[in-house]
Amino acid sequence: MTDKPAAASFDDDGDVLGGLKPEQVRVRFPPSPTGLLTVGNIRSALFNWAFARHYGGKLVLRIEDTDKSRNTPEALQYTLDSLRWLGLNWDEGPEVGGEFGPYLQSERMDLYADVVAKLLAAGKAYHCYCSQEELDQRREAARTAGQHSGYDGHCRALTPEQVQAYLDEGRRPVVRLRMPDHPITFDDLVRGEITFLPENLGDYVLVRANGYPLYPLVNPVDDALMEITHVLRGEDLLPSTPRQIALYEALAEIGVGAGRTPRFGHLPFVMGEGNKRLSKRDAGSGLGEYLDRGFLPEGLLNYLALLGWSIAEDRDVFSMAEMVEAFDIRKVNSNSARFDPKKCEAINASHMRLLEPADWAGRAVPFLVKAGVLPVEPSAEQLALLNAAVPFVQERMNTFSEAPDMLGFLFVDESAFSIDPDAAAKVLTGDAGAVLEATSKALADVSDWTTEAIEAALRASLIEGLGLKPKNAFGPVRVAISGRRISPPLFESLELLGRDRSLSRIAAAQAAVASD
Repeated sequence: MTDKPAAASFDDDGDVLGGLKPEQVRVRFPPSPTGLLTVGNIRSALFNWAFARHYGGKLVLRIEDTDKSRNTPEALQYTLDSLRWLGLNWDEGPEVGGEFGPYLQSERMDLYADVVAKLLAAGKAYHCYCSQEELDQRREAARTAGQHSGYDGHCRALTPEQVQAYLDEGRRPVVRLRMPDHPITFDDLVRGEITFLPENLGDYVLVRANGYPLYPLVNPVDDALMEITHVLRGEDLLPSTPRQIALYEALAEIGVGAGRTPRFGHLPFVMGEGNKRLSKRDAGSGLGEYLDRGFLPEGLLNYLALLGWSIAEDRDVFSMAEMVEAFDIRKVNSNSARFDPKKCEAINASHMRLLEPADWAGRAVPFLVKAGVLPVEPSAEQLALLNAAVPFVQERMNTFSEAPDMLGFLFVDESAFSIDPDAAAKVLTGDAGAVLEATSKALADVSDWTTEAIEAALRASLIEGLGLKPKNAFGPVRVAISGRRISPPLFESLELLGRDRSLSRIAAAQAAVASD
């Protein structure tokens, strides 16, 4: 995975760049460290990363950690570690720094308070003293009358006397943005031109009565101060966009930030089972599952890129460097994308097959260690055996969590080796005893313990000698030496296992069949 900007021509990107030079592009990814990243979070981060890398711009990592009851230092570190594991490196943010810090919103409270004071002084925002009960009553009356039920502007033009009366009652006001009375239109990079009418855009709350700033305030303020040029985010946030645009314009008028409203692109929903939006509670939605199952970061990212974008109509598998070079936000599909776990796994398997054997073996080791197949510090002999086995299993596995079951029989101590009961019940029956007896005799006469010699001996003994079909001939042998019905190729497995261990396991299986 590369952070190197692609060599590309931007002559036709004027509508995306809006007069900027490619290297001036600044996007942000603002996760909230409240738990594991979801596939939706990751896809958003990926598209922002690819957008920045394509133009040679910068990706800003900004942490939304203002919810102290849900955010923890451990969750923040997990977020950072997860992004680094994915290879989605950022140019500014925690652990990197930058000229627009701090990059944790919890450390920017004084900045927000200063901006709110300027908005109030300029008349762009105002104090609202309405109680929740009063708001609810007026909204219900508006709904009954068939009118818009948003905030009705009751406190927009209070007299000093009215304000004092509210204060005398002990009311603590919220701060609302004074929304413009004209339509707000913007050109969404994914969805085209979108217009919101003023009657559907009530003045919204920027700061709670306790003085705590809300998301609709802090994100646009941070965007302005950090000079963000493009905002690529989920379509669930589309309803808040006109409000944020109004705030960007207000901030520009009071001299906060670079005076630029970012270009927006709203990414399609990721749908799960039952054509419902994929939830963090759904299986397959959390990054932790993919870490545990042994997905490659490049395999997972490749699949997530396909949820709304494609590199070509006839191609699904590509590297992140190729994605960076080809990425065009205008080619993101606005329709919802369905998450398909099987296709995700298949894409990952394709990337596993592209690995160099030594790299494949190195990535498999942690999963073999975790399962107890290998010790924490494998010996040189064990690593050599693993590397020798890679060519025979690399094409057969979809994730690295499958490695212990596929390769465990090669490393298990003979005293601990056992045959899966289900495999024994289904395969070590009928003629299995005769097959194992013939196998033992045939292999005992093999002097050159190679795949070719082993295959020749077994085919001569079991196929030609006993007249068996390959499935019936080799199935009992596979179960006897691997303990399972599925294993690496049989003849290669016998060579890797070695003469003594192979003959010992066949004899043990033969004895078990005879005792039954």
